[in-house]
Amino acid sequence: MDPQQLKHALGAGLLSFPVTAFDDRGRFSPDPYKKHISWLSGFDASALFAAGGTGEMFSLLPDEIPMIVAAAKESAGDTPIVAGCGYGTEMAVQVARSAEKAGADGILLLPHYLIDAPQAGLYAHVKAVCDSVDIGVMVYNRDNAVLQPDTLARLADVCPNLVGFKDGTGDIGLVRQVTATLGDRLTYLGGMPTAELFAEAYLGAGFTTYSSAVFNFVPGLAVDFYNALRKGNHETCRTYLTDFFYPFMAIRNRQKGYAVSAIKAGVRLQGFDAGPVRPPLTDLTDEEMGLMEALIAPYKS
Repeated sequence: MDPQQLKHALGAGLLSFPVTAFDDRGRFSPDPYKKHISWLSGFDASALFAAGGTGEMFSLLPDEIPMIVAAAKESAGDTPIVAGCGYGTEMAVQVARSAEKAGADGILLLPHYLIDAPQAGLYAHVKAVCDSVDIGVMVYNRDNAVLQPDTLARLADVCPNLVGFKDGTGDIGLVRQVTATLGDRLTYLGGMPTAELFAEAYLGAGFTTYSSAVFNFVPGLAVDFYNALRKGNHETCRTYLTDFFYPFMAIRNRQKGYAVSAIKAGVRLQGFDAGPVRPPLTDLTDEEMGLMEALIAPYKS
């Protein structure tokens, strides 16, 4: 898939980030992972992101990422697979190249490790990753890696494979400036935790779509919400928000890191052997698992 084909795919519908399955010793478990990916690919997602944030990329070894990408490609049918990528610049370049070699259709560049950096440094970091591969690249604007509109515009001028922008800042003023400045040069993706809570605001700011973490375990609900949003059916969106997403948010907010842990709990409750989260995250308590089970019971497949 060339970068422009990826750009089109990213903007064509709902996106999601599958969890990464681990065994009871914390090792990548390919068979349960492929079973889950195969199930997800039967629903209407236009791309899946392997080893992304919900896939615990921050806890993976660099050489595990291409293994996960290859497993996703094997199981996803025609659904494009975008690989998570990050860390420092040299490691990010290495990860991007290995993911491309493993068959990734694109790269999602997550924030670099730890340190704050000036715009010139962020520019050099993103450009190095874009220059290292032929596949499309999407940047993830959040935390210590917030690209300003003029920096993005300069990158788009020199990196023809920079095709996407994902926002995790929640700064609607900034993201509207980005969409107004860059126009159709990029595809725009909402990336706040539990993106459905922010989807209507992001749509108004010019964003094309968003990534749904709950698609991992209630894909039918996630697709229904997305379709209602795109059709302007605000009453249906309100019902889903009050009946599911706000109660889920209450569970997610009980502990730091539950934006990932609660998703993995939902996947296990749907019958997939996704295993535990890796440290430094922690799994839900038994009480919280009971809350999750009650929440998803009407939507279990």
